[in-house]
This record gives sequence, C-alpha cells and structure tokens, in this order.
Amino acid sequence: MTKYFAALFLIGLMWADTVPAQDDWTGWLGPQRDGIARGVELPDSLPDELNERWSINVGTGYGSPLLVGDHVFQHARQNDAEVLWCIRVDSGDVVWKQSTPVPFKIGNGGEWHGKGPKASPAYADGRVFTHSITSVLSAFDASSGRQLWQRDLTKDFSAPYPYWGASASPVVAEGLVVLHLGGDDDGALFAFNAETGETVWRSGTEGASYSSPLIATIDGTEQVVQWNHQSLVGVRLNDGQPLWSYPFPHVGSDQNMPTPTIIGSTIFLSGENRGAHGLSIENDGEVWSAKPVWHQDDVALNMSSAIAYEGNVYGFSQYDRGRLFCLDPTSGEVRWTGPPRTGDNVMLLAADGHIVALLDTGKLVVAEATPDAYREVERYDVSDQPTWAPPVMLSDGVLIKDKDTLKRLAW
Repeated sequence: MTKYFAALFLIGLMWADTVPAQDDWTGWLGPQRDGIARGVELPDSLPDELNERWSINVGTGYGSPLLVGDHVFQHARQNDAEVLWCIRVDSGDVVWKQSTPVPFKIGNGGEWHGKGPKASPAYADGRVFTHSITSVLSAFDASSGRQLWQRDLTKDFSAPYPYWGASASPVVAEGLVVLHLGGDDDGALFAFNAETGETVWRSGTEGASYSSPLIATIDGTEQVVQWNHQSLVGVRLNDGQPLWSYPFPHVGSDQNMPTPTIIGSTIFLSGENRGAHGLSIENDGEVWSAKPVWHQDDVALNMSSAIAYEGNVYGFSQYDRGRLFCLDPTSGEVRWTGPPRTGDNVMLLAADGHIVALLDTGKLVVAEATPDAYREVERYDVSDQPTWAPPVMLSDGVLIKDKDTLKRLAW
C-alpha cells in the first residue's frame, strides 16, 4: 500500500504542468521564512474577481498550507484529532490524510481562536513535520502519510506548552528540525535529527512563546534566531551554542507572538503595546551582542509578523484598530500607514513588486510595494469565514485556508 501511494505521489509530480511552475512553499512564511513568494508573477491587470477552482473542508486551524511540486499539505483539526492532508493542487483530489488524536482544552479568553493547530507544518527531503497544539512534534513520509517518528517532550517541563497552546512552527535546516518547546516560564530550544527524531542539542532554559524560529547567517555564522518568553536570542545552528541575547519579555497580557524580521544583520522586533525596535547584531571577533539602534511607538505588531521587501518593512500595527504600515528599517521612520479599523490580524506576503495582505475578515488586499504611499491595487472577498491562516501564492492565483476550508482561487 505504501508503494502504491508513493507511485501516485511521483506520478502527480510529473503532472505538475497543469499549474505553472513556481518555487515550493515549504513552511511558515515560505522556504526562506521571509514571506517573499519568489517565482510568482502577478497579471499585468488583476481581475475584478477570483475564480474558485476547488474547495475542501479540511477542518479548523491556523496553519499555513504547504506547496511542494503539485501537492498541497495542510495540517488542521477535525473534532478531537489533528489531520495532515496531502492534496493535488490542480484538482483538489485528496492523495492521503493522516489523523492523530489530539485532545485539547483552550485556556480562558482564547476560546474563539479554537483548538488549533496553530503552527504551520514544514517540508524537507520528502518529510512533512507537524507541531501539535499540545506541543508534540511528528514527522511523516510525504509520499504516503506514514508516520516516521514522534517526540513528546511535554513531561520535561513544569508546563507542557504556552497558555493558549503551542503555535511555534518548526524550521528545518542542515538536517535539523529546530523548535522551542515548553511552557511560559520553563522551556528550551531543541534541534532534532530530521531523519530519526533524536535530540541533537538542547539550548537555554527560558520559556516558550507563540513566536517561530528563524535561520539566519549573520557575519558568516549560521544561527537560529528565536524570540522566546523572555528574550530574543541567537544560537549557533550546528551545536546550539548561545551567541547573543536581548531581553524583550512577555509583559502582563502582552504576548510575544510575531516572528522577528531579519534584514542583513539588523532585526526588526515588535510586540503588543511595546512599539517597534531595530537591533544590530554585531560580532567583534570574540563576543556577539545585540545593540538597540532605534525604538519608536508609532506602530506595534500584535499577532501579525512583518516582512522585509525591497529595502522596506511592511507590517500591520495594532493601533487604530489595525492598519498596515511601511517602515524604514535603518531609522524606524514610518513611511506610510494604511486605512484604520482594518481588523484584528493580517497575514502578509510579498510577490512581484506587491504586498499581498489577507485580512482576518476574509478579504485579500493587493497593494503596491512602495515607500511612497499606501496604494491599493485590488481587493477581493475570498471567504465569508475568518481567515487567520497564511495564504500561499500560486503562479495563477492563491491558496486560502479559512475557518474550515482550503480553497484554490485563480486570477
């Protein structure tokens, strides 16, 4: 049976010409974790409406779809189980699905966000990695859906996961799956062997946050950048050696949620009710340090992550009941802000000289990527349900995951 599904998967890859070729989208914010959809070209003139090619009820959850060749992988919840789906992008046909029991009770105040999953899966070397809302890391064979290994480290910590459930998305690099695990006050950054699931290294003791790790090469050193419950840290990728740390703790109800944005050796960091900060990561040959360069309180991220594109940072500020902004990462100067009262959350991507913003209200906005002014090109109604999961750009459209369904829309 496994060989049969593997054959179907490989045949599907050969049929990929039904959808124009583009770069794979292999995890949270894409293969480079920067939100830039490379290889995607938007039409010279966007249509007034999008055409639905297919729609599947996959279940609830905030995880991003993945696009690998001609297949889409989606991690979602149905009743008391988390389900990993493999779907053909051209037809919407289900190749396989794998269900895992994941009972969960959300903390008070988070009920309307549901029971997850909140983390996006990751793909690398024929494997799909998922992080459940109860902080169990699993690896699956991408061709068949067979579970390869699973790590449940929740017993290692005083609290097994953050108050509203685990939401950090795993990142895969150099044969390692990297993820910060633990509760609010007690945790660690882990690297697991992607093939076997064995622990390669464990670093730090600080609690977990809702933010996801990045891989960055700064001053020639490949490192994991992670905003945990107490600090932003840089850790050497190959052995987990701590390099630098910058205190930026969770305060009261102000959570550490957005993924930091990296522009060379500069990091854009912003949190709920704490404004925005520019940090310079420096190495004098012996000692690493994170030095503040600027700080301003005109904009602040809440749950949305910002992206850096063509020399500017684009984000979604919590102020004025939500508004898009463009910022100069060298000075912190806000170049423009969009209309107020936009919503509670926006998922941002960049493609072909444009910013693509999926509002939590089911609207997809395409705007020019320019520091001159906010210039909206087109706006689409893509769902009558809440849309909190990141979209995925296609060469001829977009994948949208709303409250319950995954759909492919075409220009």
